Amino acid sequence: MAMGKYSRVDGRRSSNYCSPLAIVVFVGVCLVGVWMMMSSTIAPIQNSELVSDDTLNEVLNEVKKKIDDNDSRQFEDSSGNFPLDAAKRETDIDSSQDESDTNNSQGRNNTDAQDNQTLPDKGSEDNVEENQEATTEENSEDKTEPEEEPKKHKEQNSGDGEQNAGDGKLNSETGETKMEGGETNEAEQAVSEESTDESNSDSNEDEKKSEANENTFDAQLENKADSQSEETEEEKVERNQEENVGQNQEDNSESAGEEHIETQAKDQSSNEVFPAGSQSEILNESTTGNGDWLTQMVESKNEKESLQSTITKQNGYGWKLCNVTAGPDYIPCLDNVQAIRRLPSTKHYEHRERHCPDEAPTCLVSLPEGYKRSVPWPKSREKIWFNNVPHTKLAVVKGHQNWVKVTGEYLTFPGGGTQFMHGALHYIDYIQKTLPDIAWGKRSRVILDVGCGVASFGGYLFDRDVLAMSFAPKDEHEAQVQFALERGIPALSAVMGTTRLPFPSGVFDIVHCARCRVPWHIEGGKLLLELNRVLRPGGYFVWSATPVYRKVPEDVGIWKAMSELTKKMCWDLVSTSKDGLNGIGAAIYRKPTSNECYEKRPQNEPPLCKKSDNPDAAWNIPLQACMHKVPVLPSERGSQWPEQWPRRVEKAPYWLKNSQVGVYGKAAPEDYTSDYKHWKTVVSSSYLKGMGIKWSSVRNVIDMKATYGGFAAALKDLKVWVMNVVPINSPDTLPIIYERGLLGIYHDWCESFSTYPRSYDLVHADHLFSDLRKRCQLTAVIAEVDRILRPEGMLIVRDNVEIVSEVENMAKSLQWEVRLTYSQNKEGLLCVKKTFWRPTETHTIKSAIS
Repeated sequence: MAMGKYSRVDGRRSSNYCSPLAIVVFVGVCLVGVWMMMSSTIAPIQNSELVSDDTLNEVLNEVKKKIDDNDSRQFEDSSGNFPLDAAKRETDIDSSQDESDTNNSQGRNNTDAQDNQTLPDKGSEDNVEENQEATTEENSEDKTEPEEEPKKHKEQNSGDGEQNAGDGKLNSETGETKMEGGETNEAEQAVSEESTDESNSDSNEDEKKSEANENTFDAQLENKADSQSEETEEEKVERNQEENVGQNQEDNSESAGEEHIETQAKDQSSNEVFPAGSQSEILNESTTGNGDWLTQMVESKNEKESLQSTITKQNGYGWKLCNVTAGPDYIPCLDNVQAIRRLPSTKHYEHRERHCPDEAPTCLVSLPEGYKRSVPWPKSREKIWFNNVPHTKLAVVKGHQNWVKVTGEYLTFPGGGTQFMHGALHYIDYIQKTLPDIAWGKRSRVILDVGCGVASFGGYLFDRDVLAMSFAPKDEHEAQVQFALERGIPALSAVMGTTRLPFPSGVFDIVHCARCRVPWHIEGGKLLLELNRVLRPGGYFVWSATPVYRKVPEDVGIWKAMSELTKKMCWDLVSTSKDGLNGIGAAIYRKPTSNECYEKRPQNEPPLCKKSDNPDAAWNIPLQACMHKVPVLPSERGSQWPEQWPRRVEKAPYWLKNSQVGVYGKAAPEDYTSDYKHWKTVVSSSYLKGMGIKWSSVRNVIDMKATYGGFAAALKDLKVWVMNVVPINSPDTLPIIYERGLLGIYHDWCESFSTYPRSYDLVHADHLFSDLRKRCQLTAVIAEVDRILRPEGMLIVRDNVEIVSEVENMAKSLQWEVRLTYSQNKEGLLCVKKTFWRPTETHTIKSAIS
């Protein structure tokens, strides 16, 4: 008993309903078979009178046999590997069948076709019912809903592949046509419904969504069925190809795939549950190109390769390693090999002076193999990691003088020096006993140590509250300044050559030279006169050298020449003494505090400098063999000794006048005081608490734009030292910084700094980069920051939001960690942490290749 279209409780169709279904399938296949055997000019399929009864019966028998044969493989998955022309042919055949049925459903009087629908006998119906029921049960058990749902969805869209962009014609194979009553197309619709209902009884909601997209196609299908059924197979293929030329290529590819998979399913069994449309879109994607899109695998691979590459393309910045002879120790302005080769003479140590390349490097300096985070202060004063500064020459040459020794994985520093083999502390105390007025840490706060070696003298002066600016050239005493900086001691790569030192006049309380190998007495005393320029009036020159205590002819001659020179310079020899423990001696000279001596000299030699000569001008100024007069007016800087430490760090210098306008627009003394209050607040409330900086790991600090030195003054209670830099195009406030008992230097940040790579734990830049961008390439400045900053060191930037954002992007491209970003009223704050990341590609700097 037939149940029509009504479903079972479990959602499955009645098997008795398969009788009319089988009839429809048989009739359709028979008509198609006869039609294909005829010539290419056959009459339309809807004229079924052309098909003879004998031919029809033969085709029906073949179809029944094919159905029986398919029983054994009814539940196998089709491989889908059909020839493309076969897929097209089968699809067009099925389309013709559907077109014929559609014409009948529209009321056309094709009586022969209607009679043919009843031709199959009862046996055929039963066979088809059994096969279909078996298929339904097997697929209900084996196919899960997630697998069936996409197949069903694609079957509903299987007719989409026949849609043409030109005239909107559709193939009738959609499986979505909705017809009611006893018309023939209702039976064909039932075939599609039965297959999908049996395999996807729980996925009706998704089907409805798909049906909504297909409703417009259904309407077009009914209107175009007649014209489509009148075309031959070859004509339809040709027409489809022509009309699809203007259609989107993705639709064409999708259509071909749908036809292919639907043919696969039909060839296996008309009752088998394989939603062809679903499979078509999945397989279609694998047979097409990628268009303009990369696959996720390719994208991921490219990203991994990019992260490993030297050149980081993020945010438009590309970073490479500097390929230079100096390797990890590269100082661009001191390692310009080409410029050094062109020097006409090296008699005055010109080859140790700064010779910056025409363009500041934008590459990054490599790390020494096995580099580790620096040993923290104060342990670093006694030992550092060998791999961080892997040089042994000094240990071999100066080991017996207790400069440095190799001890396992460390380089150790016993605290000795050429003049103080038994330790710097003893030597420091010896000087104090020789001249008690020196008063380490009170009257004498900032000193200049010339030819410092590994800077043990300056390193132990910290115990006396003294800051020493130690400097030495980058020469055959391999990496001596680098040792000092790695130990946490202020140091600079510089030489007394042909230009002035980068310091203002009259700022150092003491200048010290312990076997510093500088010929002070030659050429009219030009080099000693440079020390006179930077030495504060009333300050001391401590000379600990062999001419003081040895009586060999050479030393005697030097001592005589120095005595004559210092007398002409009006320096007083206040003390000469010997240190019995170390077997050395020292002479201490004092610079005058008035011009009386200068005026009484019988000869103007060395001459006094012209009044037009500015003693504070120090950036790339040639040395001159002359002396500047001592300031004597009470309001002049240098006429009085500064306050004792630590009062001098807070109190405004006596020579700042209310009539002077400060950097921030207020009267100079008020400007100074406001700046100090500002930085105390910033440091205490923000830098020490809100940045996540581990201050116990911070020792060497550089302030790239120090102004009054307020930032450094606010850190005075911490175990850090600050190199205060006053850019050459900023107001000259460096004398104020020294007056406070702090260290500093002039510099142009469009060039590299005279220090070794990895010198500082923290770099501070307050409204510097916005100014530098007007004069030089900001990328090169950030590359220089990367050079001087240690891995895991911190960079703090305060500037306008545009600059802060740009620097943040650069920091990210360097793989640095962003620790803090903040903005308010167009002002920004950024704190980033440098990582150990280095590129692997290199950029050769020809000027630095020897």
